[in-house]
Amino acid sequence: MVNAAIIQQTSHQKIVNVAVAVIHYQAQYLLGFRDAAQHQGNRYEFVGGKIEANETAKQALIREVAEETGIDIHDNTVIKLGRLHHDYGDKQVSLQVYNIELTAEQYEQHRHLSHGLEGQALAWVNKSGLLAGKYHLPAANKTILEWLRLPAQIAISYPLAHFNDLPNPATEWLTYHKEKVGTHAWLYIRVKDSDFDNSVKQLMALRPDIQVILPFERRLHSLQADYQIVAHQISQTALMKWFDNEQDSSVGEQALPLDRPLIISCHDAASIHAANQLASVRLQQQQAPVIGVFLSPVLATQTHPDTAPLGWVAWSALAQLADMPVIGLGGLSPAMIEQAVQYGGISVAGIRQFV
Repeated sequence: MVNAAIIQQTSHQKIVNVAVAVIHYQAQYLLGFRDAAQHQGNRYEFVGGKIEANETAKQALIREVAEETGIDIHDNTVIKLGRLHHDYGDKQVSLQVYNIELTAEQYEQHRHLSHGLEGQALAWVNKSGLLAGKYHLPAANKTILEWLRLPAQIAISYPLAHFNDLPNPATEWLTYHKEKVGTHAWLYIRVKDSDFDNSVKQLMALRPDIQVILPFERRLHSLQADYQIVAHQISQTALMKWFDNEQDSSVGEQALPLDRPLIISCHDAASIHAANQLASVRLQQQQAPVIGVFLSPVLATQTHPDTAPLGWVAWSALAQLADMPVIGLGGLSPAMIEQAVQYGGISVAGIRQFV
């Protein structure tokens, strides 16, 4: 966890460091409502407050939640979602955001809360309504909502080469994924062949329920179902080209997509640092946010047998450096989500066992 004082002095303004608790039980999320007289008043907000001097973000989280709601989260699993810096003009805030799921017993005890211990209004709201924008939140919270869209598992498509021994690889690829991808699944389609674009378009037309992640280099043109594209993926190589090129918002000859969220592939501390920089730039320029990083490889994989795996301990240490949610990748199965959460992730991804 990051140690932080309440306030850091900048040349113009003070930065207020805040611990934010995204408290929920299944699809029910707890929001407070800010009084009209408060900064960013007449808005809903997640529970949280200033980090005191010599206090970690997690310590502040436990204290603030107890002071505001009476809920004791000391023994709950606290998962880092990310860190956000936002300039409101009259105030700058740095948010350290954590996800906390309550137990059934805690929810039953507190689900009738209408006001907090400090007199503030409280409300339990459904996740679908929250993500649909039914509750007016401060601007800094909008990225948090994008983070909350990430599912617990993300499937990755097989490469076309996997079907090369069959008479028509493209047709076989299409048929396999049309039948095997789960309902409403998030699917990262790793497209490397430009001639393969038509198969991707066909899959999206046949399975309009699928939420698609595409490599930014393979953005599809003239695609009617572009609403299905929930994010573009940026490789570590492309990320570092951007980082080394004075962060000018382009990678190579292709500009980064500004209107779609990004998921970035990272393998080490240097790439996570670059990902954090890119996320900060996009936030400052009010572009679609970075919603996650694929951090890999956690374990040994069949596709990259010569690549040394990080292992859970080293993976966890890297995950703590990221300013956005971390997705485990490499040698994992959907059943490993609990282990990923234990080590600081929020999701797992893979090909085998996922598709």
